[in-house]
Amino acid sequence: MLEMGIGMFGDLQIDRITGKIQSPQQRLQEIVEEVKLMDELGIDFFGIGEHHREDYAVASPEIILAALATVTKRIKLGSAVSVISSTDPVKLYQDFATVDLLSNGRAEIMAGRGSFIESFPLFGYELKDYDELFSEKLDLLLQLNTHEVVNWSGRFRKPLVNQSIYPQPKQEQLPIWIAVGGTPQSIIRAGKLGLPVMLAIIGGEWQNFEGLVELYHQAYHDSGHPAENYQIGVHMHSFFGEHSPNIADWFYPFYSAQMDRIGKSRNWPPYQRSHYDFGRQPYGHLIVGDAEESIEKIISIIEKFGLTRFSAHLDVGSPSHKQMMKSIEIYGDKILPKVKAAFQ
Repeated sequence: MLEMGIGMFGDLQIDRITGKIQSPQQRLQEIVEEVKLMDELGIDFFGIGEHHREDYAVASPEIILAALATVTKRIKLGSAVSVISSTDPVKLYQDFATVDLLSNGRAEIMAGRGSFIESFPLFGYELKDYDELFSEKLDLLLQLNTHEVVNWSGRFRKPLVNQSIYPQPKQEQLPIWIAVGGTPQSIIRAGKLGLPVMLAIIGGEWQNFEGLVELYHQAYHDSGHPAENYQIGVHMHSFFGEHSPNIADWFYPFYSAQMDRIGKSRNWPPYQRSHYDFGRQPYGHLIVGDAEESIEKIISIIEKFGLTRFSAHLDVGSPSHKQMMKSIEIYGDKILPKVKAAFQ
């Protein structure tokens, strides 16, 4: 069954003239209102990212998800992503079990490495252990999710011996997705473990990810996992309006400003309008336009990759709350029904 959802990072608005950064309190309150609208529109899931920078409002996805659990009824609530390399999997599991109880069984974890490295020094980890930390902590998280009594040992924390973890979630097991950028080893590991995978397509041509999808499919089925449990999704930068040229022009300053802020720390060249216009082409990585244009592109991607989930990442650069609400409304009222109807 195809699921259609929305992801956010909690970007804060930054005034392009004064450099003043929006209050995190204001943005968090806006996110609550935006997700309440998603729930009312029947959008399937919401994912929120984890960042430890001044230009993002959300450092602990589980905290805002707990708040959202009390004001929504049906939408699935998850991280996008939880940076498990620099967190304690026991505490993460407890927190999401709590969200699951508050939401009556709607919590999910999306485990990833994260796109920034600020959490490593913040929580006392070494970047040289980047790969080992992720592997070990993912192993512990999966043990916690599948065993009532845990016996586990690793390099980066003391062992657990006959340890029970409380509280337990309402669901028998928390859904755990793995977020993958473009690393073949990561997607093969997810397939071998039988875990759902979310591919972040945030640059280039989306069709270039076909090889990774095939690797995941082969690893999943070669490892003997049930075909009925196969789940794969993509996460793409998106924004929706009434008229494609108008919304593209309106959204560009927000998007390019955020790309340049991130690019400064990564030695990227300045973001150009030509990059943006390329991304909006049928095979580009951006879905920015009106409903009809967006529907056609989303359907093409789902068909090509055999997806079970599509996530539209809406808040890059933190567009205004009013326009975010409009974009969510278009996605829920116009795009979601037609995309789903195409696969019934």
